Amino acid sequence: MLILVMGTFLAFLNQTLMNVALPSIMRSFNITAAQGQWLSNGYMLVNGIMVPLTAYLIQRFTTRQLYLAAMCVFAFGTIIAGMAPSYLILITGRMIQAGGAGVIASLMNVSIMNMYAANKRGTAMGWVGLALNFAPALGPTISGYLVEQYNWRSLFYLIAPLIILDIIFAAIMLRNLGTNKKLKLNWSGVALSSIGLGSLLLGFSNAGTMPILSKNVLGFSLLGLLIVIAFVYQQTHISNKLLNFNVFKSHNFIIAVIVNVFLMMALYGGMLLLPLYMQNVMHYSAIYSGLAMLPGALIIAVMSPISGRMYDQWGAKYLSFGGTIILLIGTLMLSRVSLHSSFAWVTAAQAVRQLGLSVVTMPIQTEAFNSLPQAIIPDGSAMYTTIRQVSGSFGTALLIGIMSVLQKNNIAQLMAQHSLKVATQLGSLQAIKTTYLVAAVCVLISCLLTLNFRKRDYI
Repeated sequence: MLILVMGTFLAFLNQTLMNVALPSIMRSFNITAAQGQWLSNGYMLVNGIMVPLTAYLIQRFTTRQLYLAAMCVFAFGTIIAGMAPSYLILITGRMIQAGGAGVIASLMNVSIMNMYAANKRGTAMGWVGLALNFAPALGPTISGYLVEQYNWRSLFYLIAPLIILDIIFAAIMLRNLGTNKKLKLNWSGVALSSIGLGSLLLGFSNAGTMPILSKNVLGFSLLGLLIVIAFVYQQTHISNKLLNFNVFKSHNFIIAVIVNVFLMMALYGGMLLLPLYMQNVMHYSAIYSGLAMLPGALIIAVMSPISGRMYDQWGAKYLSFGGTIILLIGTLMLSRVSLHSSFAWVTAAQAVRQLGLSVVTMPIQTEAFNSLPQAIIPDGSAMYTTIRQVSGSFGTALLIGIMSVLQKNNIAQLMAQHSLKVATQLGSLQAIKTTYLVAAVCVLISCLLTLNFRKRDYI
């Protein structure tokens, strides 16, 4: 299991390493912010396209074949990106990275389900949570330090040897889990899911930098939604399915998915708000912005395995309820920041958020998979991961969009009484605080929904 955890950790760490490095990359290649956004967009699009395919791949190929292939693709993309002589090659490397990374998390989930009995899966998934939640939280801190001390290429040079080391250990030690089936790939389903999810994710990601009613936001989003609806209709009316929608016959799976939607909306949007407050309002450097997230990341590292054991003992209902309450408190703390808030207060508030997150995310994910028959867990994993990614992207677009509109209006009003510099600082602060309140509403909804979990007989 350690090999799989390591691979998942590296894949998720890679997702957030680029956020702090973007300004440095823009200077290096002399590109605009809109062009730089494709470092994240391109990665996200390919990752989103790959995830629905994982249900087929996991059932078609052995664990060793799929994991080694995915990690080799991931390593190849990392090396290309690190040595990229041009921005186009850098984006290509990032997309190749995403092609491998998109498979790893779902493979990890299904492998855990095959390795452990239902009443032991919480503890095992707690270690998975270490990779899923600790790595993205740690990324900005590592990135801030390396970019400030060296350059953006060092981010890839750090990851590449670790990926290669994991591949070597996997080749020697990783064993096959579960059984394989000679499945026929539903190519029309692949095309519909790829175009639909790709358009949705692209539309959502564009919302942060373009008008909501533009073709690049509303156009792509509506196109993606229509194609996804066509994909769902196709998958529920044919025998050769790419994804088995019977997973939604499970009550607890449905509740876990809906809770996760609101959590990811609050989480991913909130993760972008904090650096904006730290750097644009309080004028801290990128490395200090990353350091504000470090204690929270350490809390996740400690609490994820503990929350897994707590799930095995008590189940998902009250554990996830308590976690969302803690997350709500941390979010409300951040909605109270001011120009005089200390670094310690902001760091503590973020740590409280991460504590709540560590208590709720893996228990609800484990509950989602435990509620399914073993045969359709690969479909459940792919479905859960896909919805998690789309909701995170939508949440980011929603919260950043709300903040942008509020910021513009606030600055316009404050300009009557203050200079542009002061009006911008105060207007940005008020917009960020209000947007944190919107995130708190999302957390509150997820909190109330957790009470709908039904007790299962293996708890």
